[in-house]
Amino acid sequence: MFPLALTLVLLVTPLRWGGDAEGGAPFVEADPNDPSLVRGFDVEVAEQIAKGLGRKPQFVQVAFTSIDQSVDRGDFDIGMSGVEDTPPRRAALAATIPYFEFHEVLTVREGDRDRFQSLEDLHGRRVGTLGGTIAYDKLLEAQQTYGITAISYDDDVHPYEDLLQGRLDAVLLDHIIAARSMKRIGHGLATHYDKPVAIGYYIAVLAKGNTALRDRVNEILKARMRDGTLERIYRKWDIWDDSEAKFFARVLSAEKPTATNPVQSVPTNRGTLVLRYIPALLRATLITIVLSCVAMALAIGAGVMIATGRVYGNALVRTLLTAYVEIVRGTPVLLQLFVLYYGLSSVIRLPAFLAALIGLGLNYAAYESEIYRGAMEAVPRGQLEAARTLGFTEVQVFRLVRGPQAFRLALAPMTNDFVALLKDSSLVSVITVVELTKQTQIFASNVGSWVIPGILCAALYLALSLPLARLARVLESRWKAASE
Repeated sequence: MFPLALTLVLLVTPLRWGGDAEGGAPFVEADPNDPSLVRGFDVEVAEQIAKGLGRKPQFVQVAFTSIDQSVDRGDFDIGMSGVEDTPPRRAALAATIPYFEFHEVLTVREGDRDRFQSLEDLHGRRVGTLGGTIAYDKLLEAQQTYGITAISYDDDVHPYEDLLQGRLDAVLLDHIIAARSMKRIGHGLATHYDKPVAIGYYIAVLAKGNTALRDRVNEILKARMRDGTLERIYRKWDIWDDSEAKFFARVLSAEKPTATNPVQSVPTNRGTLVLRYIPALLRATLITIVLSCVAMALAIGAGVMIATGRVYGNALVRTLLTAYVEIVRGTPVLLQLFVLYYGLSSVIRLPAFLAALIGLGLNYAAYESEIYRGAMEAVPRGQLEAARTLGFTEVQVFRLVRGPQAFRLALAPMTNDFVALLKDSSLVSVITVVELTKQTQIFASNVGSWVIPGILCAALYLALSLPLARLARVLESRWKAASE
């Protein structure tokens, strides 16, 4: 009775599979006719798996970089959305057989087609790709070998746009992603499809202990290869070619997939991986420190001027500065970063780090200005009038009376803002700045777990923020004692 009951339960339980619709076609995308539905070749492969299990598929939206962690914690049964086959992933999860072979190809500007045909040709150049992927690992190797600068992105759309605008010299990504981007952009770019840098495979992943379901999925995938179902799906989405037919033949003959130019995968030992990423985390920490300090300096300088203008300026100045503060505080900092980096690119092409610095600095300047304005207005008017009665000019009143007292009042909230900015610096990864959180995200993707990377990242942030908070408390105590 028990096996029968379990079977009946499974038949009525949907097969929950996780993917990222932000990845777009041909993987997973929102159906333009009904945005509540998704479509793509991964969607149809998932439907075939569910059909083979006698269950109905149910899509679960999840960020691409979180697929491994989400399937491991049981958010859904299967994760698939261009998930790459790597040794760390196989060690951490129950991975299916590969069901698609992809080629890592270089895309360059049309005028550089003959000049840049390999990674070696790109010595000292900037090459973009998705973070936490085989392509990114390949670029990190090329960074050591050929002096390439690897630029990490959170999506596969902006790398090609930045390439077209001259911010990058090449993009290394899967051939089906490159083909989609070439169709979208239309002209100006060229892809070396005939010269793959590496070959990899897409797989589905399940929780490590879910090997029974994994084995059933493997049999279903092989059956759909044999009866031509997967070929029909791939042809429908225009991703079928002769190399895919040869790949199917290898899988069905139980031959382990190989490649003439195989991917050099990262080490499977987690201890080795941790040691490998510590220097990268420290470099990212340095970027976070420099970015936060310079952005805070900009925020303080601009904040003082805005606050001063709102206190001492005429009606027009006060109105304009108030409008700036309300607009900046009322819109997300992510939107402001996108506008600065991408929206204004037709007018001025800011380097990513400079755009991040200006974006964070001007955003926090609005918040800082409110702190300073409140602190200045908190100074008793009697003291200001007394200073004026003694013959002090307004500049002297500000410099000798109002300013010092306002600064002491503003110190504690200023420190809080600096700590907040330190953490908000993680947002600049959306415009390709690889700071501490972004590097940790890449680390976690390659390790297959957030435990060790998360602990290291938290420790580094605490090491940065706690001394700052302690310093502010010491200064506040000294100034308080001096004023008594």
